[in-house]
Amino acid sequence: MKKIKLDIVGLSYSQTQSGAYALVLGEVNGRRRLPIIIGGFEAQAIAIEIEKMTPSRPLTHDLFKSFAQSFNINIEEVIIYNLVDGIFYAKLICNDGKKTTEIDARTSDAIALAVRFECPIHTYEFILATAGIMIEGNDFVFLENIESPTEEKSPSSQGSYASLTDDELKEKLQQALAEEAYEKAASIRDELTKRNAL
Repeated sequence: MKKIKLDIVGLSYSQTQSGAYALVLGEVNGRRRLPIIIGGFEAQAIAIEIEKMTPSRPLTHDLFKSFAQSFNINIEEVIIYNLVDGIFYAKLICNDGKKTTEIDARTSDAIALAVRFECPIHTYEFILATAGIMIEGNDFVFLENIESPTEEKSPSSQGSYASLTDDELKEKLQQALAEEAYEKAASIRDELTKRNAL
C-alpha cells in the first residue's frame, strides 16, 4: 500500500470531549486533515517539543529518546496503519544499525516520539478516506496553549502578564520551567512573542 506523508498542523483543546485535545495531522501537498483525539498529557508532551521548551527534568518521551539513543536505536518512521471503531493504531519503525523492528504504540505516544526523533509520519489512503476531512481556503497552523486537565486557570492569570516588563517575564518563564508548570510557561512565552512581533 502506498504511504501518505503527514505533518502536524494543529493542536488544540477538544470542543467535543472534556479533558481531551485534538491533534490535527495534514496531508503533505494535499488538503486533507486527519483529526485525532488525544489525552492532555500526550498533547502537552507534543506541544513542549514543537515549541522547543526545555523542561527542568526529562518527560517520559524524552527519557525514551535518551534510552534509545544510548543503545544506538533510532526511530526512522511512524506509521498510522489502522483505524478500528474510531481508534487509530500506530507503530514505530526502529533501527539499531543491524535490524529494523516494528513496535506497536498508541498514536499519541508515537507522534510525541516522532517530533523528538524528527522522523516522518505516514498513514495509508484508506485511513484518510475514512477519517480525513477536506479543508477549504488557505492552510493554517494553530497551536494553542496546552493545559493539564487537572489544573484550573485563574481568570486573572492571563491578563496579569501584560503589566510585567520583558525581564520580569523572562524570569517568570525560567521559574515556570523549573517548576514544570508548562501551561504557565506557554502563556508567558506567548506574551513575549506577542511583544516581539510588535
